[in-house]
This record gives sequence, C-alpha cells and structure tokens, in this order.
Amino acid sequence: MSRPIPDLRDREARRTYRRELMQVAKGPRRAGVALAVLGSVLILVNAYWTPIPNVITLTVIVLGFALMLMGIGMRTKYHKRRMRGEI
Repeated sequence: MSRPIPDLRDREARRTYRRELMQVAKGPRRAGVALAVLGSVLILVNAYWTPIPNVITLTVIVLGFALMLMGIGMRTKYHKRRMRGEI
C-alpha cells in the first residue's frame, strides 16, 4: 500500500517531505562524511607526526566518498519512487 504523493506546492507538506527525505540513507551518508574526515585527519597525522602509508589514507577517503555517493543515490531513487506513488 502506497502513501499519497506529497503536494510540493504546499509549504507545510514540502517541509514535512524534506524531513522525510533527510531520514533516507542517513547512516551511509554520515558514515561517508566520517570516513572522509578521518582520511583527512590521517593525511595531517602523516604530514606532522608519524608516517602512514598513503594507500591507507587514500582508501579511507575513497570509501568515504563512495558511501556518500551511495547514500545520495539511494535518496534520489527513493524520491523518484515516492513521486511516482510506488512507496
């Protein structure tokens, strides 16, 4: 059973739908940001304190961005399906 398609012309309905969209794939998006920040911190640690292989820092950053893009894609797919009335 699908929910009604939100009326994005109505200000309150748009605000409610925006909050709903913010909850979609929140975990992967936050984990991606955290990994990207961790990779940046590892670059600073490598530069100022102790040597860390560049492969590790690059891998952490790439995984972070991949998770963020995956979360964005999941949210976009959810939005398209929701606007078609499939969800």
